[in-house]
Amino acid sequence: MDVVAMIAENKIREAIEKGDLNNLPNQGKPLPFEDLSHVPEELRSGYKLLKNANVLPEEIQLKKDILTLQDLIDCCHNEGEKSSFKKKLNEKVLRFHLLMERKQINCTIDFYKNKIYEKLED
Repeated sequence: MDVVAMIAENKIREAIEKGDLNNLPNQGKPLPFEDLSHVPEELRSGYKLLKNANVLPEEIQLKKDILTLQDLIDCCHNEGEKSSFKKKLNEKVLRFHLLMERKQINCTIDFYKNKIYEKLED
């Protein structure tokens, strides 16, 4: 066993003895399954890291912002504020469409690149 593994084992043993690992969420239950099959393999660890830090992907955050701004516009009675919210909404919608268009182009390029590789391997 290498030194790093021994240190890790000792730290875990100490935490168990102190009771630091008691009453953890999902204790005694299997870990929830996370299907990341739709995420490219090289991005999975980054997605998992962001998810654990409660950071949303940009397109999801933009969608949330768009819905929030739409709700604010619907409830707003002040025309000045309503105009400001509409401007912000238009910016978010434009940003969202540009982001999705770029992702679609990247997906299309990857699709055809893979098709070319398959033909070349035959």
